[in-house]
Amino acid sequence: MSQNVTLSDIVAAKNRIQPYIRRTPLDFSPFLTKLNENGPNVFLKMESEQFSGSFKVRGAYNKLCVLSESDPELKSKGAVAASSGNHALGCTIAMKRLGIPIQVFTPENVSLAKKKMLEAYDANLVLHGLDVVDTEHEARRLSEEKGIPFISPYNDVDVVAGLGTIGMEIYEDLSEIDAVLVSVGGGGLISGIASYLKAVNPNVKVFGCQPELTKVMYESVKAGKIVFEESGDTLSDGTKGGIEDDSVTFELCRKHVDDWLLVTEEQISEAVYFMLDKHHKVVEGAAGAAVAAYTNNLALFSRFSNVAIVICGANMTSDHLHKIMLKYGSKDKPME
Repeated sequence: MSQNVTLSDIVAAKNRIQPYIRRTPLDFSPFLTKLNENGPNVFLKMESEQFSGSFKVRGAYNKLCVLSESDPELKSKGAVAASSGNHALGCTIAMKRLGIPIQVFTPENVSLAKKKMLEAYDANLVLHGLDVVDTEHEARRLSEEKGIPFISPYNDVDVVAGLGTIGMEIYEDLSEIDAVLVSVGGGGLISGIASYLKAVNPNVKVFGCQPELTKVMYESVKAGKIVFEESGDTLSDGTKGGIEDDSVTFELCRKHVDDWLLVTEEQISEAVYFMLDKHHKVVEGAAGAAVAAYTNNLALFSRFSNVAIVICGANMTSDHLHKIMLKYGSKDKPME
């Protein structure tokens, strides 16, 4: 399987998916900018405003469009997908729009918010396993058994190219960007964004952000091979879990990610509250991880002029949000 995602791949993806997705705003954050005296201007790429409440729909649309172009029988035989929730939702929305039947697998401990969203879109949902890698293996088994395509949430160059359109939009809106922070699970999002930005400007620095409790890609890159590590319970459920042994994203992360930043659960929770309190935006834990990586490493970013943080999703349970509001709303505000 090719490890490369080229500019032409991402441009082609943009042309395919443009009728189906929302071009999300790149918003200036005066609050994050003022945190770092004499530091960079900070911008937020609001993929939390995307259809489905997450960036995942971009990769799903591109992959399903590519398959439809090459296989006219796809609308009759269907496809299968697996994820921790957001990719499954993206695939469900895309398949309904494109008229392709799809069965989606999620872990048994999928976020309640994401499960409710899937049910609202009448997803053909199967719960399997506790780690997303086990979920993916079961979905691949069904794919092979029935002879239908498997739509990976990250281990697919067409999915990565679709996600690369986010990098393309960031650069079109802010060509002076010199650093970007991206939350990382399986690595599809950061691989796509970095593939585009590094191609148009190799000097842009790309920072991968992960919770301390689930950092498989960080440990894998550090070890020089994909490793297995148990993932703990984290508010950043969208980045939780392992990586497939042959994942194309591993080499892309090794090639393009300049540095890795790990954050605690407390820091993620504070960042989620910060976004609610200051920007009046509900964001999920995975998005909070990227914000926290910036706010807890201000000195690191002082040398940059324009920094973008990818706000990757908004699918947070009301229960988690309520607990965060009670904790931080009743005392001095964090990160001020």
